[in-house]
Amino acid sequence: IFKAYDIRGIVDRNLGPDVVRSIGLAVGARVKAAGGTEVVIGRDGRLSGPMLSGALSDGLRDAGVNVVDIGQVTTPIVYYGTFELGTASGVAVTGSHNPPDYNGLKMVVGGDAIHGEAITRLGEEIAAGRHTPVPAAQRGALRELSLTQRYIDRVAGDVKLARPMKIAIDCGNGVAGAVAPALFKALGCELTELFCEVDGTFPNHHPDPAHPENLQDLIRCLAETDCEIGLAFDGDGDRLGVVTKRGSIIFPDRQLMLLAQEVLSRNPGGEIIYDVKCTRNLAGFIRAHGGVPEMCRTGHSLVKARLKETGAPLAGEMSGHIFYKDRWYGFDDGLYAGARLIEILSRHADPSAVLEALPDSPTTPELQLRCAEGEHFAL
Repeated sequence: IFKAYDIRGIVDRNLGPDVVRSIGLAVGARVKAAGGTEVVIGRDGRLSGPMLSGALSDGLRDAGVNVVDIGQVTTPIVYYGTFELGTASGVAVTGSHNPPDYNGLKMVVGGDAIHGEAITRLGEEIAAGRHTPVPAAQRGALRELSLTQRYIDRVAGDVKLARPMKIAIDCGNGVAGAVAPALFKALGCELTELFCEVDGTFPNHHPDPAHPENLQDLIRCLAETDCEIGLAFDGDGDRLGVVTKRGSIIFPDRQLMLLAQEVLSRNPGGEIIYDVKCTRNLAGFIRAHGGVPEMCRTGHSLVKARLKETGAPLAGEMSGHIFYKDRWYGFDDGLYAGARLIEILSRHADPSAVLEALPDSPTTPELQLRCAEGEHFAL
């Protein structure tokens, strides 16, 4: 269950409450070692979320760390909470875009995402029984707090549309549905909402905008209504998909072109980071608009770490993670990236034409070999 960028497993097969409590205990020890005393936790809309979130809270508190539970939120709101509340550490209980029987954890400790060898070591420490609970008198405290409205107010206070826009949003019954409608209405958009009811069984289509088949409902909606543009979000709200009025899918590397152009107009000479899966057109586009392109390894934790190292104002990867440091905090957030995109498009009479004019080239989709859980290790 210890993957390159996060922890993921099948609930009650290899990711049950006892396992998550042990992970919480180990993460709590990391937080204390980094000088922290408090951790923000939140969960997506999966049916196992409350159970696993409770186990995580218990484990963290067993380590002597205080917990702020912000409830059912997008993963980026957990990241936002680490800044807003000054904890620098947070854990999101989320299965992201995986099937309904999966869940997982995305972790930030001391301002850094835990990934790669750090996750591997975490698993080894747990297996070796390295961490034990503190005495009951030293156990961490728990408080519950809602940050969703504060997050919406923060974004709406930063992003200003040149004119009201009619947009369609498809949340795929993921947790973005609990936030996105209120956010885009606060920005002044007139909304058509698709599958914004949070439902961990994902009854309509899978919440993964990286796959064209999951965008067909949004494409149909744009064809049948007067909406100007369509936005789609993944299961935990940290990735963005974009569809034009004429049914074109604007993949994230082309989204990044338009976002970079706007950022570089105010940050000339800025570095723009993108992953190796992006189009070869991107580097030339960044240079032509006064920026410095840097290719990075794929993986949201790796891109985020590189952005922090370089101080770049913007980064993105082909999967749909967009990281804004310009006017924002530097973490990946599909809803905030969508808001910034709408801000740019609101300056134009035909937003779809602006997106479709971006440099394009033929591309293969992601080719996936379906494996049973754990089978890829043998391969």
